[in-house]
Amino acid sequence: MINIAPLLTRYLSPILLSAVALTSLPIAAQAGNMYIYKDKSGQVLLTNVNPSGNFDKFNKKVKTTYYKDSSAYNAGSNYSYDYGSSAASSSGSRNSYDSYIRASAARHGVDPALMKAMMHTESAFNPNARSPVGAQGLMQLMPATARRFDVSNPWNPADNIEGSAKYIAWLMRRFNNNVEFAVAGYNAGEGNVDKYNGIPPFKETRNYVKNVMSRYHSLYKNDAALLGNSMNANNSSGTTNGGLQNVSYGTSNNSNSASYANSAYLALR
Repeated sequence: MINIAPLLTRYLSPILLSAVALTSLPIAAQAGNMYIYKDKSGQVLLTNVNPSGNFDKFNKKVKTTYYKDSSAYNAGSNYSYDYGSSAASSSGSRNSYDSYIRASAARHGVDPALMKAMMHTESAFNPNARSPVGAQGLMQLMPATARRFDVSNPWNPADNIEGSAKYIAWLMRRFNNNVEFAVAGYNAGEGNVDKYNGIPPFKETRNYVKNVMSRYHSLYKNDAALLGNSMNANNSSGTTNGGLQNVSYGTSNNSNSASYANSAYLALR
């Protein structure tokens, strides 16, 4: 049992704490999401439910922290997150873009294995792929997304991959390094991830997340050709990942790695 109210009161003053969220709850057993609200005077409410009753004055949402094993993560269906294994791509160009992936991933602090799993799923390594709704190139950027991330030519592999890396990095920051949420946002839009407090209950998006994560874990996560060469090349110049020191990659597990107290402190500092 951990009572985090004293810690939060120390860092977040003035603050009003919801008894529902903070009364001597065991962190591992508290699976719900954490919401942080403010009222007009700057008072803060930390809770795992929407404010109601006497708390209606807290009408400005500051932050939501998602927890992977929460009910919101499975919102909308009995979707299974046992990703299983995937068969290797039969495309003759499946390794043709590894150098671009490594370079863009290093520049933007993105996992190159995740990028390759997404490219595999998006375009099957076809730089000329075009979806029925107009998504373009290797990582199927919509024209508006390409413009948003300064992609001048989405049919050029280097430009397309660079823009995709920027977008993935942005999504990872947006969703507190929750890989599955970022992947879902890439497919369905970040607004839908917000709307459903997790992976949207769209069959296409759920299948997409499953395919990406399966390929990530079973094909690319430990691919020495994709990961090792990048690390060795960068280490020769004394840095890793385009100047980012000590960056580690992998899927997030917020429920095991962060307490409500630490999340609230980081959100409001």
